Amino acid sequence: MSDYILEIENLTKDFPGVRALDKVNLKVRRGEIHSLCGENGAGKSTLMSVISGVYPRGDYRGRVVYNGKETNYHNVKDSEKEGLAIIHQELALSPYLSIYENIFLGHMQTKFGFINWNRYIKESKKYLDRVGLHEPPETIVSRLGVGKQQLVEIARALSKKVELLILDEPTSSLNDDESEKLLKLILEFKKQGITSVMISHKLHEVLKVADTVTVLRDGKSVASYGVKEESLTEAKIIRDMVGRDLTHRFPERRSSPGDTVLEVKNWSVYHPDYHSIKVVDDVSFYLKKGEILAFCGPMGAGRTELMMSIFGKSYGSKSTGEVYIKGKKVELASTRAAMNAGLGYISEDRKNLGLILIQDVKTNISTSNLWRISRFGIVDSQQEIKEAEKYRKELNIRTPSVDQLTRNLSGGNQQKVVVSRTLAVNPDIFIVDEPTRGIDVGAKTEIYGILNDMVSRGKSVIIVSSELPEALGMADRIYVMNEGKIKGMLMHDEATQEKIMHMALVG
Repeated sequence: MSDYILEIENLTKDFPGVRALDKVNLKVRRGEIHSLCGENGAGKSTLMSVISGVYPRGDYRGRVVYNGKETNYHNVKDSEKEGLAIIHQELALSPYLSIYENIFLGHMQTKFGFINWNRYIKESKKYLDRVGLHEPPETIVSRLGVGKQQLVEIARALSKKVELLILDEPTSSLNDDESEKLLKLILEFKKQGITSVMISHKLHEVLKVADTVTVLRDGKSVASYGVKEESLTEAKIIRDMVGRDLTHRFPERRSSPGDTVLEVKNWSVYHPDYHSIKVVDDVSFYLKKGEILAFCGPMGAGRTELMMSIFGKSYGSKSTGEVYIKGKKVELASTRAAMNAGLGYISEDRKNLGLILIQDVKTNISTSNLWRISRFGIVDSQQEIKEAEKYRKELNIRTPSVDQLTRNLSGGNQQKVVVSRTLAVNPDIFIVDEPTRGIDVGAKTEIYGILNDMVSRGKSVIIVSSELPEALGMADRIYVMNEGKIKGMLMHDEATQEKIMHMALVG
């Protein structure tokens, strides 16, 4: 038996107008954790989709050899039958089914046309124990947090007798504790003989668990390293990813905040379904002109709910308190009222709430700004293209054309389209929830530069971030939240990761 469970030889994959993979070569040793790194658009997810049968043979050129045999997959089911499973960044669970139904969905056996449900409930517990999820198998998946849903996905893969597990950005939506548990689980799978391929932008996690790292750039495989043998560093990976040294991850700027432009007083928000439960409890804060303000705290702290409720009461059954913009009390009863008052908002869920994936880039950018490029209710198509081209150049959106479907862009370029869409409204106050979730270090630096440029032009920015280095690197002030309350505030010069965590947990 070969030492390599997976071998990729000269793999090339084209999409209309763009070559996603260009003669990629990759070898994965049996029983190792192999990490795949690269900028958004480098071809990582496309490569994994080819390997797992999302793109069938004949849709690409080159060879994929799995367990010593060249693959001939027509769909994902073919690869799953041979013990190869992929867990995508966007989880593929049915939210209305139970845990055990999701685990065995698509490969339940019947007898005389009937399913033995008790058998599958019992079997599911075995896989839930392996991933460390101690929830009743009958629990509906939508009632679980993202971290637990991730574990259900992995349990589902294990139920298919997986030998090679591919994880696409497995920790991008998890907090630090959940990420740590998942990494330990991947290491435990290694002890059990399961090979893992992990795509990740979190380089500290890569170096923590990976045995081998392969870097892709512009659709090509540029380097492979043994982590321990070659004393691999984050700087070396980044240099290969972007083709240059990235000396400053956060742009340098001189902060000189002006007058208060936004003040929120005694703000409380009630759960949309359970109307007696406060999700945000008596929160007060302020934002100054030309300032970047960050909100940090653990998952479920109420940060997103706070921002959505302020932006036109987009969240909650009821909210109480006062909002002042430039000293004037305002009632932001709708998102349109919030936009008219000078607020812009980017959701943390760009694919479901920020973009229309089946529409092209120009349509996504112009959607929030149609009134400016329309006359008598008819959109000026030339002006629409002109506006889209302006943001494509300014934000360096990597797309062959503004007519490209947004779903075909990488995560980083999709995020730039969302930013463009909000910039087109020209807000004075820019609220960005998880601005760099699921995008690479190069694209992160570009997003930070865009936010920095906005502040230099007198705008104000609020960042909601789960990445503490991001908040520390960008913010003038940091509010720390937990359990729906503000636990404290730190100035840039005094803030550290330890202080933020202590403030969140102790107060």
